[in-house]
Amino acid sequence: MSYYFSIFLRRLPWFLVVATILAAVSVTVALTLPPAYVSQMRLIVESPQIPEELAPSTVRAPALEQLNVMEQKLLTRANLLDIARRLDVLPDIAKMNPDEIVTAMRARTSIRLASSRDPLPLMTISFEAPTARNAANVLNEYLTLIQKEDAEFRRGRAGETLEFFIQEIDRLGAELAEQSARILKFKEENTGDLPDSLEFRLGQQALIQERFSNLEREITTMQSQRARLVELFEQTGRVAMPEEDRNPLTPDQKVLADLQRQLDEALAVYSPEHPRVILLQKRIRQLEEKVAAASSLETENPGPPSETQTPSMFDIQMAGVDSRIDVLSKEKDGVEAQLTRLNESIERTPSVTITLEEMERKYQTIQTQFQQSQDRLSKAQTGERIEARSRGQKISVIELPAVPSQPTKPNRVLIAAGGTAFGILAGFALVVLLEFFNNTARRPEDLVSRFGITPFTTIPYVRTKGQRYRQRGAKLLLILAILVGIPAVIYAIHIYYLPLDLLADRLMNKIGVRW
Repeated sequence: MSYYFSIFLRRLPWFLVVATILAAVSVTVALTLPPAYVSQMRLIVESPQIPEELAPSTVRAPALEQLNVMEQKLLTRANLLDIARRLDVLPDIAKMNPDEIVTAMRARTSIRLASSRDPLPLMTISFEAPTARNAANVLNEYLTLIQKEDAEFRRGRAGETLEFFIQEIDRLGAELAEQSARILKFKEENTGDLPDSLEFRLGQQALIQERFSNLEREITTMQSQRARLVELFEQTGRVAMPEEDRNPLTPDQKVLADLQRQLDEALAVYSPEHPRVILLQKRIRQLEEKVAAASSLETENPGPPSETQTPSMFDIQMAGVDSRIDVLSKEKDGVEAQLTRLNESIERTPSVTITLEEMERKYQTIQTQFQQSQDRLSKAQTGERIEARSRGQKISVIELPAVPSQPTKPNRVLIAAGGTAFGILAGFALVVLLEFFNNTARRPEDLVSRFGITPFTTIPYVRTKGQRYRQRGAKLLLILAILVGIPAVIYAIHIYYLPLDLLADRLMNKIGVRW
């Protein structure tokens, strides 16, 4: 142990240099550092005042995420420069460039957020300033900025959401009207081919087909009748006249038959004393007398025999049959054309149905989106009103910035003691390093370990009394020079170059840390 102590004494000047410098600097800094005042405020993210189940807000963000966003917006370059210059927070701010101001403001600002496991989303902000009033003023500016940014963020987000859905409603409404116009135009262009009238057209098709078949049968019948008339006339030279053609009714007889029919119908409804029945009976009696008189006159003056009219009757009947066949043929052609158009319309119906259903599905999709957008627009309007009245989630202050009554920093005892202890440790470390890299042999053990030889004996270097006095005097002078000279140099720097408090403050601003 005495050996190591002797080594330490041999390296004592180096130890004293390091330890004295660091101890002197730390003590000087501890004594000269200006007082620092720290003000603090606490913020919390409040839940919405209106329950989400009743009226949800359209601005939703996790509380910690919202606090992180506010922290980044608060510590922007523009905000820090504006506050520092407006409140004259930093000493000698006029001599500092913008980068130094921003670095110093960020170093003096401390922001602590609650952990994700903490149920309460809290933010604690503190600021260190040379004066108590400046510390509180800066935090008040921070609070104003945070509340302003939070309100603008939430109102802006709610307004953007509302504007988006208004534009979406307008867009979907225009698409809905456009699609409706397309469907209407398509229906107008395909009026006869729409699926709604398919059942009616199928019924019409059956009726027209039946009518077409009837016309074909009638034409066949008339053609057969014409052939029989020709054959009969060629065989006999005469034609058989229908009963009604042999004894044709006169106009009065036809009117009489019609009145008789009307009378039968009237008696089925009214009594015999009804005025209409009496009137019909009166007219029938008058016509009967007239018809009877005409019949007696024809009996007295009979006409020529019908045989003389047979050839003209054949021509008349042939002309009637041909005319009837021609009429039926024309009607058949019309019915056939109508049936063809109807068949083509029925054949086009499936493709028209597919196209129409596709257009209607698109219309239904747009309508569904339109209705959903209307519902969301209503919610967005509610959310916008909630944010406009500050009833949603917001950042509130639970501890306002206060003006500190006494300095919070620096802890002079801790700085001086810590610096001195660090200097002593650094001195010991320097001694250890010097000995670690020194290969000089000082003991017999060193010769044995290094060269593998065992000396018989060791003879120490014996100094004279004068040499011992000179050596001790030199060491004392060196120690005095270290103990006095280093503090003197530090004092000279403090007086003639730059005060150590400003030097320490600039160093802390440069590296972005505070005591």
